[in-house]
Amino acid sequence: MQALVVAAHGSHLNPDASDPTYAHADAIRETGAFDEVREAFWKEEPHFREVIRTLESEEVFVVPLFISEGYFTEQVIPRELRLEGWDPEQWDSDGTSATEVTLSVGDANKTVHYCGPVGTHDAMTDVIVGRAERVTEDPDVGEGFGLAVVGHGTERNENSAKAIEYHTDRIRERDRFDEVQALFMDEEPEVDDVTDFFESEDVVVVPLFVADGYHTQEDIPEDMGLTDDFRLGWDVPAAVDGHRIWYAGAVGTEDLMADVVLERAADAGAELGDAIEIVRAGAGGSVTEPADVDGTAGTTKTGD
Repeated sequence: MQALVVAAHGSHLNPDASDPTYAHADAIRETGAFDEVREAFWKEEPHFREVIRTLESEEVFVVPLFISEGYFTEQVIPRELRLEGWDPEQWDSDGTSATEVTLSVGDANKTVHYCGPVGTHDAMTDVIVGRAERVTEDPDVGEGFGLAVVGHGTERNENSAKAIEYHTDRIRERDRFDEVQALFMDEEPEVDDVTDFFESEDVVVVPLFVADGYHTQEDIPEDMGLTDDFRLGWDVPAAVDGHRIWYAGAVGTEDLMADVVLERAADAGAELGDAIEIVRAGAGGSVTEPADVDGTAGTTKTGD
């Protein structure tokens, strides 16, 4: 028997923070690839610490639903899962290349394949592009458009920016968009100045965040000038300094994220059958929207 644990941050303050985790786990559960699929969180129940011991399967694949390698993927999750012999050096990563380490949880008699975060997997590049296609409603979007990939960024952990820059470089190499730029909330270049970095009149902005919350639904829209008050919503596209800004919302709400979770597990040796094809087919025409629509075309609202 094999099990999958999708490990996410969760939130005590935002009740919607865990929605993408449950949605992606449900999509994977429906494929039947795993005998057991569990969600686990740092800030919500079920907690990291207990999840392994709820499983009957002796082989467990743990996939962190996080954007970058860092404090949570290198310290918190392994510690709370009580992975014996864990050391971040075992990933032998440059900050974006963590794959898998096989460890044990002795008191639970489990073999755990601890995977790198979804945010650094190559498949995430396609999810970002898919997010741009969805918000513009154009499967061929690219020519005449700029693309901004937005991350949190922090001077405390250089890996926070590496994941953003990694996918930005991969998209740029495809020569699909006229311009591609990595932007950040807490370091230069900052998303506040998004229009300064593009000559293209149309710019798609995709935040590389797992869930929509305070940053993606309040900070970024106001910082970019989409709205003076996030509670009033904003137009998609919104006119800012002579540009049209197509704001896509958190990439982690994209249905194709379930595919990235499966890719991580497959790289670690999970037997998936046709699960990846099933998930891709199911994600073909739908997406978890970043906000509610008030009935006016092109206008997004973050709440009532």
